[in-house]
Amino acid sequence: MARVRAGGFTALNLAVAVLSIGCGQAAGPAAPSASSPSPRVDLSGPWVEAPPAEVGLDASRLAAAAARAATIPRFRSLLVARHGRLAFERYFAGADAATLFDVRSVTKSVVSALTGIAIRDGVLPGPDAPVAGVLSPPYLLDDASRGITVRHLLTMTSGFQWNEDDVSEYNLWIAADDHVQYLLDRPHASPPGVQFAYDSAAVHTLGVVLQRAAATPLPDYARDRLFAPLGIGTAGWEPLDRGTVNGGSGIQLRGRDLLKLGQLYLQRGWSAERSLVPEGWVDETTRPRFTWRNDYGPQKSTTYGMLWWVSDASPAAYFAWGYGGQFVYVVPVRDLTVVATTNWRSLTETTPSALAQEVLGVIQDVLAAAT
Repeated sequence: MARVRAGGFTALNLAVAVLSIGCGQAAGPAAPSASSPSPRVDLSGPWVEAPPAEVGLDASRLAAAAARAATIPRFRSLLVARHGRLAFERYFAGADAATLFDVRSVTKSVVSALTGIAIRDGVLPGPDAPVAGVLSPPYLLDDASRGITVRHLLTMTSGFQWNEDDVSEYNLWIAADDHVQYLLDRPHASPPGVQFAYDSAAVHTLGVVLQRAAATPLPDYARDRLFAPLGIGTAGWEPLDRGTVNGGSGIQLRGRDLLKLGQLYLQRGWSAERSLVPEGWVDETTRPRFTWRNDYGPQKSTTYGMLWWVSDASPAAYFAWGYGGQFVYVVPVRDLTVVATTNWRSLTETTPSALAQEVLGVIQDVLAAAT
């Protein structure tokens, strides 16, 4: 029986877009002012908590955001950190601080971080290295696929014919016997590096590249190089074929641990005086890579980076976005990180995009509380 799983973000008229000229020239989110960021906190231990007012948050506005979240039946968690301290934490419908949330395509942003670590450590030669040498054998690649690089997988520009506007394409892939070869056997819609097409299978393939290059199972690599240094002791992964896990949409983390991921990026990859993800990698992956912009309800001027969504609206932000309203949302100019999760399973009464827009409305309420 086919395993039906919702994949990542359901794209809205984003199946194809043109890369911006000169990725390095694209303007990223506005940098925080010199006075706004707090000293880098040590993320290896438990969160230090603070009353909202101590970190410049309006408690009444946060309460209003939580009240709005409570009206959304599928809402499960809302956490806010400012100036490096946990200032607000609410759970709904039986969830609590111990709940592991299946956050779907937030997984992609974790894989992005692991890719930067692997490049720094020499496990991968660089973002422009072709992946064919790692995948073949045993996987079979045609000539076009041999030109696909790590960067193409990071930017959703591998060129395969793919459409995740609804879950049908994803569900056909997840039911396949060999998830990497299924992608490699797809027709090519364009040469690599030309067109954007949101593709969870491509990011899973990047996870397999990482696993093969490191000669270590992806969950173990993530544990040793990222999660353990962040004090994250428990993470679930969705198993796929041949000893792999779903690198595109399969991770489960607790709310406070998701918040640590956002805080790590807010601190440009640092935990206190230890660099976990290279600063330059954080900057590059959270910078707009494309000329197009889209609005998703209250979320304005949104485009894509390298497995992170990016908005250059005011205030500028970047965020990990999973199917049905899973968010790790970072606002550098406000020194603020927000986590929101929902129950996406058996979603029939609304659409994944509509639910995500409701959640984004709650996040905008949180932003309004930051004075």
